[in-house]
Amino acid sequence: MSHVFPRQTKSPIPTIERGEGVYLYDQSGKQYFDGSGGAAVSCLGHGDVDVTGAIKAQLDKVAFAHTRFFTSEPAEELADKLIAHAPEGLERVYFVSGGSEAVEAALKLARQYFVEIGQGARHRVIARRQSYHGNTLAALATGGNMWRRAPFEPLMLGTTHISPCYEYRDRNPDETAQAYGERAAAELETEILRLGPDSVMAFVAEPVVGATLGAVPAVQGYFKRIREICDRYGVLLILDEVMCGMGRTGSLFACEQDGISPDILTVAKGLGAGYQPIGAMLCSQEIYATIKDGSGSFQHGHTYIGHPTACAAALAVVRKLTDGGLVRRSAKMGQKLQQALADRFGQHPYVGDIRGRGLFQGLEIVENRETKQPFDPALGIHKKLKAASFEAGLICYPMGGTVDGRNGDHILLAPPFILTENHIEEIVKKLGQAFARVFDE
Repeated sequence: MSHVFPRQTKSPIPTIERGEGVYLYDQSGKQYFDGSGGAAVSCLGHGDVDVTGAIKAQLDKVAFAHTRFFTSEPAEELADKLIAHAPEGLERVYFVSGGSEAVEAALKLARQYFVEIGQGARHRVIARRQSYHGNTLAALATGGNMWRRAPFEPLMLGTTHISPCYEYRDRNPDETAQAYGERAAAELETEILRLGPDSVMAFVAEPVVGATLGAVPAVQGYFKRIREICDRYGVLLILDEVMCGMGRTGSLFACEQDGISPDILTVAKGLGAGYQPIGAMLCSQEIYATIKDGSGSFQHGHTYIGHPTACAAALAVVRKLTDGGLVRRSAKMGQKLQQALADRFGQHPYVGDIRGRGLFQGLEIVENRETKQPFDPALGIHKKLKAASFEAGLICYPMGGTVDGRNGDHILLAPPFILTENHIEEIVKKLGQAFARVFDE
């Protein structure tokens, strides 16, 4: 009898034994292609000797030292490396242990910034429906994933939500992509004015929406307009790149492809590639200087922030992503993966949309391609596809509630950047087997 409290309690799951490259193996010896990198985490695959070597070397020096008393070489070098490649204006890095922590830190920093500049009335957060920003209370409140939020609503701060930039469903047939982007972004200005500009602290968004929508990028021009609106009303722009950042979309930071810089940016998942738990919040020099020259202390912190061993692992990861060329590989192989998915599933009667950037790809499942009608959620199509894929030896990341929190299904793919063209063929083949099993082809 296990004493572990699992994520889900209704059915047992296999025990992991080992990982090699793009594959995971359970204790029975069954091989699984890690087609989602866990939850878009394992960008380098499993068993990377450079990263494990960096961890071992750091353990031989010092595993942990509390950041109240010391900084560390790995933390300093990692911060330097991130800022060297970060969007213009971001100058400081605050290390945490994961994505939810990074978003919590971002929200608290935004609030403290306005308190310290004498704008304490600013406390409201605007985000987007069908977003996901983490599972701690403030992050969960910020996210627009309604089924995750529902049980905890009484505990959460008030956040308002505007529409996502969801071209497949929300762009009108006679509307250009640019006009649609303008219309979608205009909702932010409308909401700021409704709430009162002096009360709004931040707008939070994923450059490419991950788990809740399934790799949905904004149309070109949308985020530039969002940036203009935030600047007009003095609202901080917080970009959540926990899932879509660190090369996943084909650039180290996803927002590079939108041509903007945020005031605060969060990363995690691919930052440590699964080798150590780590995340980070990056902020502008102006925000940092406000704290430094004001109270002198960010009123936030956790025991394991800036963990030397985690930072050593992440430094090795980021070097491979940048100097090692794996971000470029993500862009190149992402194009091949998207093409392979389009060739195999582009005309599939139950695939309505294939979208994404880099090695971050999503397939939206529909009952009717012409009307975009989703399946009845009672059928649990995403659950069936997940089980069938797992049985076929493919780990993917399906989710339900794609359209509105209840209706809709999608599959998210986020394989390791080290995959080959043969691996792409394997993904498509095994996903095809899963579709055949679920839809009785």
